Amino acid sequence: MNQFREQISITEDQAGKKKSKAKAYLNAYLLDSISVSPNRRRPAVIICPGGGYGHLSDREGEPVAMQFLSMGCHAFVLHYSIAPDVFPYPQMELASAVSLVRSHAKEWLVDPEKIIVCGFSAGGHLACSLGAFWNQEFLYKPLELTPDDIKPNGMILAYPVISSGPCCHEGSFLNLLGADAEDETLRSLVSLEHQVGAHTPPVFLWHTSTDDAVPVKNSYLLADALTDHGVSVEMHIYPAGCHGLSLANSEVSGDDGRCIVPQCQNWISLAKTWLEYL
Repeated sequence: MNQFREQISITEDQAGKKKSKAKAYLNAYLLDSISVSPNRRRPAVIICPGGGYGHLSDREGEPVAMQFLSMGCHAFVLHYSIAPDVFPYPQMELASAVSLVRSHAKEWLVDPEKIIVCGFSAGGHLACSLGAFWNQEFLYKPLELTPDDIKPNGMILAYPVISSGPCCHEGSFLNLLGADAEDETLRSLVSLEHQVGAHTPPVFLWHTSTDDAVPVKNSYLLADALTDHGVSVEMHIYPAGCHGLSLANSEVSGDDGRCIVPQCQNWISLAKTWLEYL
């Protein structure tokens, strides 16, 4: 395996917002080629950990990347900007990450038509944002990229923050929007059930019914919107489990065992099958 880090730099001029000194970067985990298939192009999964746009959960980063590696994918973990940096910094960073991976597809043996964004909680909002906004000028034009450069080919969303409406995770939107958090136009823009459309790539989606931080209605609203627009969506709703399960096993759980939920552990194998037929 080849592991390295790529810097992701978005300027204040590009984002139109003041930037903190914090740096965004992409950790890459590339599988070595094997002798029987030395030129094989693999899917690439870009992982966006959760954390309410206020921190990044390490349980939803490298452990998840290792699972995707075991499934034959190259994996990347995006350490994107969080508060006090605000929209659209994270969205531009993810767009740049997708473009970076696609531009190195030949060198890194990536299938440029299978670049997947995977997000957990607020990271799910970030991933879904790119699925909704990849064809919008405000995102690609300041980066001097084209829509095709930044378009994800699919999205894997785990207990995602989606809506800024009554079922919202308010803390995520306070961090993402900062001083503009009460701006109704901006809140509507980042309420993604209103922004997805026929242009949105296929989605794999899962949540638990008992999520007490990001209500499961977020996923239902997204699935309804995707279905209304004819977008392919595979959704799994598990009957029980707290927020932030990640892989739902002992690898990502603390001593209290709160995040060990065997019934939810099969989401990653279901996502593997979904990826194979994408």
